[in-house]
Amino acid sequence: MLPITFSGLVRLLPVCAALWLPLAAAGATIVIGPERQPATFAEALDRAKDGDEIVLLSGEYKGVTAVIEHKKLTIRGQGKTRPVILFDSKLASGRALFVVKGGDIRLENLEFRGARATGANAAGVLFEKGRLEVVRCAFFENEHGLMTGNARDAELTVLESEMAHAPRQVGALNHLLHVGTIASFTLTGSRLFNGFEGHLVKTRARESMILYNMIRDGSSGEASYEIDLPSGGRATLIGNVISQSPRSQNPVLISYGSEGKVWDDNSLVLSHNTLISEGWRPAWFLRVHTDRLPGMGEVLALNNLVVGGGIFELGASGTFTGNRPATLGMLADVVTGAFELPPDSIWRGRVPDPRKALGRDLAPKAEFEWPALVRAIPADRARWAPGAYQR
Repeated sequence: MLPITFSGLVRLLPVCAALWLPLAAAGATIVIGPERQPATFAEALDRAKDGDEIVLLSGEYKGVTAVIEHKKLTIRGQGKTRPVILFDSKLASGRALFVVKGGDIRLENLEFRGARATGANAAGVLFEKGRLEVVRCAFFENEHGLMTGNARDAELTVLESEMAHAPRQVGALNHLLHVGTIASFTLTGSRLFNGFEGHLVKTRARESMILYNMIRDGSSGEASYEIDLPSGGRATLIGNVISQSPRSQNPVLISYGSEGKVWDDNSLVLSHNTLISEGWRPAWFLRVHTDRLPGMGEVLALNNLVVGGGIFELGASGTFTGNRPATLGMLADVVTGAFELPPDSIWRGRVPDPRKALGRDLAPKAEFEWPALVRAIPADRARWAPGAYQR
C-alpha cells in the first residue's frame, strides 16, 4: 500500500469527516477536524482500538473532553497551527479536559486551554497511572496545567512543551506542572512561565530528571517556587535556566525535601544550571531541608551560574564545585533571552570539566532553544562555561 500523505487526506475528504486508515502493525489512523465537535471527537475516541492514532487537524475543539482508557493510543495535532482543546463548562470526570486512566499514551502537538472547576482544581490533563508522553504540547490558563495522581509505578515524560498563564485566583495555589508520588518524571526542552502563587514545577516523583528547560516566571509572573521537590527522591537538574520574577511570592527558587521523607533514596544533583534572581531582594537559590530527610544521600552542585544577590550554598551541605556568581549585566542580553555569558566573560574556561570533576559525567548534552526546543551540543569541549549555555 502506498503511503497517504496529510495533504492527500485533506483533498479526499471534508475536514469535518473522520477517516480510518488501516495500517499494518501500527494500527489505524483516525483523522478529524474542528467541525461537528465535540461529537466527532467522542466518536473517534470510542472507535479507536489499542495501538491506533487519532489526528486532530488545526482548529478550535470547544467542549471536547476525554477519559482515555486504552492500553496504547496516540492523540496528535497536525496542521499549520496547533489544535486547541478549549474548556466549555465541562470536564472529563469533573477534573480535567483529558483524563488518562492508564496504558501507554502519547499526546503530541495539542493545546489545552482554560480548564476551570469548583474548588479551583481543574487540569488541562490529569494523568492517573500508566505511562504518558507529552510532546510539543501547550497548557495555558488552566488551574493546573498538567497534574498526576500518586500511582507509584507511573511514568511521565514531557518534551518541548509550554505551560503558562496560571489564573489569578488568590489562595488557590495553582501549579503549572504538578507531579505526584510516581516512579519517574522527565521534563526536557520545555518552557514554563507566568505563574501565580503556586509553583512552576512541583514534583514528588521517586526520580525527577529536569533537563535543558527555560523555567522563568517572567516580569508579570507571581509564582512561589520555580521548582519544588517536597518529597525528596533522586532529583537531577542539568542545563536549565531557572529564573525568579521580581514579583515572586517567595524568595526560594529550588526547594528540596520540605515535606519530609517519602522515598528511601534521596539525592540532589545540580549541574550547569543558570539560576537567576531578577528582583531587588536577596534570593534563596537553593533550600535543602536535610533535617526532614534522615539519611539523605549526596548533594552535588557543579558549575552552576548564580545570577543576582542571595544564598546558594549556605545551609545545603554537600559538594559544591565550580559554581560562579554573576550579575544580570554579565549575561549576553537578558532582554532578548540570551542568558549565556559573552565570549569574553571572565568565567569561560574557569570551571572544572563536568565529565569527570565529581567522578561521574555531569556534562550538559544539550541546551534550551526558543521557543520550546532542545538543541544538542558537543560534549568534547576544551573549555567549559558555568551555567546552562556553552554557545
